Amino acid sequence: MQETSSGRRGAAIYMVVWGGIGIALGGVISLSSDTPMANAMLFAIPINLVYAFAAGYSAYYLCRAYPLGSRRPLSIALVLMATAVVCGILWLLLGHAWNGLTMLLGADWAGIVITRQMSALIVGLGILLYGLAAALHYMVIEFVRAKNAEQRELESLLMAQEAELRMLRTQIDPHFLFNSLNSISALTSQDPKAARRMTLELASFFRQSLGMEAHKKVTLGEEMVLIRHFLAIEQVRFGQRLRVEEALEDAALACLVPPMIIQPLVENAVKHGICNLPEGGTIRVGARRAGSMLHIRVDNPVDADTPAAPGKGAGTGIGLANVRQRLVGAYKHEASIHWGRGDDGFGVEIAMPAQTTEGED
Repeated sequence: MQETSSGRRGAAIYMVVWGGIGIALGGVISLSSDTPMANAMLFAIPINLVYAFAAGYSAYYLCRAYPLGSRRPLSIALVLMATAVVCGILWLLLGHAWNGLTMLLGADWAGIVITRQMSALIVGLGILLYGLAAALHYMVIEFVRAKNAEQRELESLLMAQEAELRMLRTQIDPHFLFNSLNSISALTSQDPKAARRMTLELASFFRQSLGMEAHKKVTLGEEMVLIRHFLAIEQVRFGQRLRVEEALEDAALACLVPPMIIQPLVENAVKHGICNLPEGGTIRVGARRAGSMLHIRVDNPVDADTPAAPGKGAGTGIGLANVRQRLVGAYKHEASIHWGRGDDGFGVEIAMPAQTTEGED
């Protein structure tokens, strides 16, 4: 009753339906017993509206007390049948009481003759209506339960995505922080200006990464600010061994991406590429928008004499697996990530929907 009649619109629909049933009952009484229509309607409509509330509330609380699946179906059916019979009899008694009250008025348009056949009709209709009310409440209760479960699932998904971003930030290679602090320590006496520059870049990097936690998506331009801080730190460590090239279209920079989606790729490029090459190399970061899709690519050189690590082609690396899972969580099947090793080095390409607003499909 509470769910089905919640709100003005629901209550209005509920009363209209039961009022229509009352009118139909009055019509049946009038036609089957030669009772004047006014008398039949005065008898049927009021008791029907009272029964609407009584049966509605009774069915609601009974359905809540005996939810589907909590007990055997036969026991639930027996309880509902017994309650429906009792309610049908009480409805008949209510009809007798109301009929007696209206007959006291002494007017021609008040009161009817309640025969045995009419009594059986009222009890039978009461049982049927109670069963329909119970079935309706079971449907509403299951619908609300499914809706709440879906809401909880969505909330859990949002919490998981937020936790995933925090986890990603904590997964920033500890060696990166350790090496940066070691480099700062060594540069303090050798090159104080470089040590100061590296300290500022490290602070800017973590400030930028912490600021991204409050956003589900950021523009690619904002993501690239974080990447440049990261590479600036690494360039202090590697010097001329680390070179960077950017090929970023303006249309791509305006698109939204999950925060810190590119940083693991650039970090892998430094860790598994530049770090293993005595002569260093160039990391290339490119982004372009092609219609409704945004394409991002990160390339880095690798040592040609070093075989690929087992399982890397299968995508078991933490950074690549993390990026892939976050893309699936944000875009489902609409986004993809591919990587592979070629003659020129190792490359990773991401394709995702090109969005410029949060609610855009």
